[in-house]
Amino acid sequence: MPLTSLPKSHWRIKLLYDGECPLCLREVNFLKKKDRNQGLIAFIDISDENYQPVAHKNIDYETAMGRIHAILADGTVITDIEVFRQVYEILGIGWMYAATRNPLIEKIANIIYRIWANLRLRLAGRPELEILIVERQKKLNGQPDNKCRLNSQPSDRCFDTQQENNPILCPHCQRTASNGIKCKGICVADSDY
Repeated sequence: MPLTSLPKSHWRIKLLYDGECPLCLREVNFLKKKDRNQGLIAFIDISDENYQPVAHKNIDYETAMGRIHAILADGTVITDIEVFRQVYEILGIGWMYAATRNPLIEKIANIIYRIWANLRLRLAGRPELEILIVERQKKLNGQPDNKCRLNSQPSDRCFDTQQENNPILCPHCQRTASNGIKCKGICVADSDY
């Protein structure tokens, strides 16, 4: 599927979303139904290998993964609750976020959203952002991801031979002694803390 749904002249807002996030996809699927193929929203999957920041106001993968971003047709970049308010307004269901026009309510809603944004990977059972960035870079560089494949040959071994010499110290963050992953203090699998 192409990264943009429609030519620039037709869409009113580009919504950058994480296509590998089941929670995000639920929202995106809801919004696509509300759009009813009108093309008012250009849905941009930042997890797609072909995602190019330069085509989207230089919003890179790491930045886009940290919080929701959208780009208005005039090129203005918006984030957080403003994204939802604009998208819902464009789709004719702006009443759902109308209360966030009040500055105090918007501030509280943004605080709540940022907490959710910081927890969404964990809530979805996904690795931390640092691991996703490393995995994405390997994938983009054509390096194997060392994951088992159902269609692998019988002679293939379903483990990383390097891992035998460099064991994972923490199952949460996948940190090893040499992979450069830094824990944010929530892993307690070894005595390195």
